[in-house]
Amino acid sequence: MLYFCVLLFIASQKEIGAAEIVLISYVIFFTLVIIITFVVFFTVFQRRKNQMLITQFEQKEEFEAELIKTQQEIQDQTLKHVGRELHDNVGQLLSLATMQMNALSKVATDDIQSKVSNASEAIKESLTEVRSLSKSLNSDVIFNLGFYATLENEIQRLNKSQLIEVSLSTKGDLVKFENNKDETILFRILQEFFSNTLKYADAESLMVHLNYQQEQLIITAKDDGKGFDMDTAAKGSGIINMKKRAELINATYNLESSIGRGTTLTLIYPYKLES
Repeated sequence: MLYFCVLLFIASQKEIGAAEIVLISYVIFFTLVIIITFVVFFTVFQRRKNQMLITQFEQKEEFEAELIKTQQEIQDQTLKHVGRELHDNVGQLLSLATMQMNALSKVATDDIQSKVSNASEAIKESLTEVRSLSKSLNSDVIFNLGFYATLENEIQRLNKSQLIEVSLSTKGDLVKFENNKDETILFRILQEFFSNTLKYADAESLMVHLNYQQEQLIITAKDDGKGFDMDTAAKGSGIINMKKRAELINATYNLESSIGRGTTLTLIYPYKLES
């Protein structure tokens, strides 16, 4: 349409021959062809470029997910080995020491009897602590006990340390996860949060709440510590690890903190989805 309008405009301005009209027609036609070709080429190029960027992004996400899975497996194997060593070797040594202290208490004189009893009690408490710690490190134990029992064991261990007061509350009926690996990953996320609280928060208490809903588990962990600036701490390895682990199991992850107001971790885990 534009092509014919141009021709009519030229014809109305001056008298030109048929040959000139044909020449102008060719020029206009080829100009339009070039413009249309350029537009089509540019559109196709942009689409391919966008698709390439999307593919690169997806490949990067897959690589990071595989990297986190590998790190998780390596960490689990390391913690499992340490847990077994604690239970088998250190635990056996402490058990032997307990038996020796019991034998010593039978022949000890009255003036050292109290000291022997105190030492024996300290060894027993150390043995209990070692066994409790070995459970939280060994993923096989987590598989056998389940998420809730392992979390309960960890909280009891923290309370016994008297470094912080931890409470655990639940709502709804406990749900057995279909994927045992998800239980381990969720527990490791909470372990990381507990560790950060003990190291940096100067908190006196820590609250953990489990809300077992029909299709998902909502986990809330909150401390009363000094908090931190989210903008400056967002790139910390601990926070990144917690977030990446949550992504592995399709869990929604949210961490909130501010100076003087403590820190709150919220995890929403859908039961049915596989990692």
